Amino acid sequence: MKILVAVKRVAALEEDFEIRDDGRDVDPDFLNWDLNEWDDYSLECAVQIKEAAGEGAVEVVAVTIGPDDADEVLRKCLAKGADRALRVWDDALEGSDPIAIARVLAAVAQKEAPDLLLAGTQSSDHAHASTGIALAALLDWPHAAVVAALDFKPGSASALVQRELEGGLLQSIGVQTPAVLTIQLGINTPRYASLRGIKQAAARPIETATPQELGLAESALGESGSLSRVRRMYVPEKGRAEMIEGSAAEQAARLIQIIREATGA
Repeated sequence: MKILVAVKRVAALEEDFEIRDDGRDVDPDFLNWDLNEWDDYSLECAVQIKEAAGEGAVEVVAVTIGPDDADEVLRKCLAKGADRALRVWDDALEGSDPIAIARVLAAVAQKEAPDLLLAGTQSSDHAHASTGIALAALLDWPHAAVVAALDFKPGSASALVQRELEGGLLQSIGVQTPAVLTIQLGINTPRYASLRGIKQAAARPIETATPQELGLAESALGESGSLSRVRRMYVPEKGRAEMIEGSAAEQAARLIQIIREATGA
């Protein structure tokens, strides 16, 4: 059987940073890059299933959407136990929102035909938490979001999951496979890559593909294939707090004054 794990190379801000000249993103010179934390837990889930199944029973494939620099996170996945790594990219993907990215991942899933597709609940940079669910919708596969526990045996027609609900509640449900599961932090303890694993991963090939090779039209990619876009990014002005003192009438009068100053009334 096969488990496809969608991973993302995410950006983290340095303490001091500048906005790009076009005002739509942070200048990349002020960003640090790494494997998305949620995806690390997803990968660990897949590797644990593989190890429990025994030699050769499960293939774990890590896939990412990104330029050449994204090979770094795929090699980390290989070092931690993934069997194959695939990167999809074309300049036409620039500006893609989570729905357009999900469209590419769905095309990969249709080609790879996995029994299970795992993704992080969200990414630590933009935190849309929508790619995995959009992916399930595009594939028309069963799905479960914010999965905090997973019980799946290779060859089984279903997986038993516990998913987080509001208020700290957990819901146990069975999900028919193939399915898309978005994995929550804390479901396991991601392993560190061994020195041997890192060395072996450095020598292994990264498979590549373009959206066109996956059968996607350019109209489905980038900003033209997205349902949202960033118009402007800025650092909000810092506010300040004020303790309103005096009698109830004096406090009310001051509060009205503050509201009028803020609204221009």
